[in-house]
Amino acid sequence: MRIGVTDWNLSLSGKLEAIDLAAQIGFAGIEVSLGRKPVNGKLPFADPALHAAHFKRAREKGIELVSTCLDILHVNGLKNDKLAETWLAQAIEINRSLGLRVILLPFFGARQLETHAEMDYTADVLRNFAPTAEKANVVLGLENTNSARDNIRILDRARSAAIQVFYDTGNSFSRGHDIYREIPMLGKERICQFHLKDNPSFMGQGGIDFAKVIDAIRGIGHQGFLDLETSSPTRDIPADMARNLKFLKSFTAG
Repeated sequence: MRIGVTDWNLSLSGKLEAIDLAAQIGFAGIEVSLGRKPVNGKLPFADPALHAAHFKRAREKGIELVSTCLDILHVNGLKNDKLAETWLAQAIEINRSLGLRVILLPFFGARQLETHAEMDYTADVLRNFAPTAEKANVVLGLENTNSARDNIRILDRARSAAIQVFYDTGNSFSRGHDIYREIPMLGKERICQFHLKDNPSFMGQGGIDFAKVIDAIRGIGHQGFLDLETSSPTRDIPADMARNLKFLKSFTAG
């Protein structure tokens, strides 16, 4: 199992320096933010020069660009803002251009999916985008605090393998979901990638049993990245990330 990290948890969202720091700490991959402030009506990461710079730096540092995060959905929610669909179309093209498979679609705060009507509306929007995503060899990964059952409802309605779940252990556990049961329930076919965290604690010091989490992930045959989205309890980001990475490697080695 390869372990990556989110650029925003390095406090370097969308910046080349995130690649340097991730490599320095010892991560194998990095998740890249597409940006929340449009530039001339486009996502900041839509600039081809930025693509080239990230690829060059990643190659130099021996690290992989794992996936992207459409973080502007924290501003324009897909469940009720048509502008979100513009950003989604651009994100698919960015991933196609980068050759990256997974786009994280966040649904939190006022943008989270709370009712079946909101879930169904969002599923219908995603179903409309599915042919474009499939053609681009891109998977749209939903990250939220919904139950596995509710996520299955969305995926079944979207009716495409290009619509999956980006499963976050911390988000689900904090909402009282049985993560050790949900991972097998969703399975390999419905989970595109994982975020591992137990914020605000260091991994291993909170309520999540990561040995059981890794067993569940192995059990479904997941072969993609596991990305740390961990906070920094001491505010020393490199040291805290290195500590969490070492902890996780104790379960994933071999």
